[in-house]
Amino acid sequence: MIGIDLIKTSRMNRLMKRFGEKALRRFLSESEINLVKDYKSASGFWAAKEACSKALGVGIGSECSFYDIVIYKTERGAPKLQLSAKLLKNFNISDASLSITHDGEYAIAVVAIESATANKIK
Repeated sequence: MIGIDLIKTSRMNRLMKRFGEKALRRFLSESEINLVKDYKSASGFWAAKEACSKALGVGIGSECSFYDIVIYKTERGAPKLQLSAKLLKNFNISDASLSITHDGEYAIAVVAIESATANKIK
């Protein structure tokens, strides 16, 4: 399952200027907020969580909240996903991959999720 999301970074910039850290707390955990360098990196995190929920086929809502998806970084700075036990169980997830990129005024994220019981194409 694959999900992708794109956000214009100026949208996040306006939110952060208006609401400050409160804007970030609406979709990020404390550990994620500590990783945010500026509105562009916050935009990448937003796109990553949206892409993940799209890969699951449910979007952000009751089945998958922003807080069920946690982004962290490896020692080399690569973004990774840590999914809640609820998501792992309900969607039978065996692995998840994340890529975030920025170009100009856009942040884009792609998430690939593998399920232990992936449906075979008939």
